[in-house]
Amino acid sequence: MTGEFVIAIVKTIVAVSTLMTLAALLTWAERKQSAVMQDRIGANRAAILGFRAIGLFHIIADAIKMMTKEDFVPPFANRFIHSLAPFLAIFPAIVAFAAIPMGDTVTLFGHTVEMRLAPMNIGFLFIFAMASVTVYAIVLGGWSSNNRFAMLGAMRAAGQMISYELALGLAVVGSVMVYGTLDLMEIARAQTGLFAGFLPNWGIIYQPLGFLLLITASIAETKRAPFDIPEAESEIIGCFLEYSGMKFGMFFMAEFVTTVVVAGLVSTLYFGGYQVPYLMADGFHLPFGLFLVTPAALVPWLQFGAFWIKVVFFCWLLLTIRWTLPRFRYDQLMHLGWKILLPLALFNVAATGAWILAAA
Repeated sequence: MTGEFVIAIVKTIVAVSTLMTLAALLTWAERKQSAVMQDRIGANRAAILGFRAIGLFHIIADAIKMMTKEDFVPPFANRFIHSLAPFLAIFPAIVAFAAIPMGDTVTLFGHTVEMRLAPMNIGFLFIFAMASVTVYAIVLGGWSSNNRFAMLGAMRAAGQMISYELALGLAVVGSVMVYGTLDLMEIARAQTGLFAGFLPNWGIIYQPLGFLLLITASIAETKRAPFDIPEAESEIIGCFLEYSGMKFGMFFMAEFVTTVVVAGLVSTLYFGGYQVPYLMADGFHLPFGLFLVTPAALVPWLQFGAFWIKVVFFCWLLLTIRWTLPRFRYDQLMHLGWKILLPLALFNVAATGAWILAAA
């Protein structure tokens, strides 16, 4: 067993464990954050030996409940596709995270290791390819259940995701034009240094409109409020209406995993990814000529921590939006996607091209 193979296994275990742990914590954070915003206590009943840990044990209780609950399949459902759809929902969301860099390179046991799972120069295309598979999971889940309400939710979801994927794809084209690469690692590396002598040289400076378009379209892709028309709990429940047990849990977790992936993508494109403001390879280069020496071995781990701090912040922001804005009507949803976001995305591409030509 070669050293590179062992390192790859370790990277995979660490990255997937961190991703799934954060997604599980989001199930708790959503309840507690909504409770705080609505002046409630929130989840706090589950306890171990009398300790409630501010509701964190509800994550364990939910997992036990889903694993022990009956796996019900409707009598006239397509059993194979009904079982396949949950895997198609969560697996691409986890795999998409492989293209997002969590840090730069480190040297471990004589090997130079990139702090991302899969080095690839087509990171954007890979993430969007994985995201597109989710549409099949939603449609197949609704159709295979042989339930009209589930099918209605699936059709809503398919229409919404296809509509907003156009704006989502065009939103990142501006960043590709600015940095001249599809490699997310190279984009993160390009955001080092300072802009105008004191601002971090992050993508938000060059693509503010792209940031707003991406985060809006990404929320629609996750099918969470205010874009939760496909589920609409008070109306049709959605494509997983006939799911129970861990199959429902996989659909449920897929939304939170996608939220983490979106937070990682936004952080990488517009907020430097793993870049720490003013931190270079030899230390902190502060404004006004100040310099703070930092051990070289510590720099990669500061960057790794900075990346996850940014991811947690954007997860919090997405949850805040989810509990702040009311649900759009379906006609409002389509109007926003086709008549507002798509034209703005095209304008952003044209404006970026004009700016690049003027600066050449």
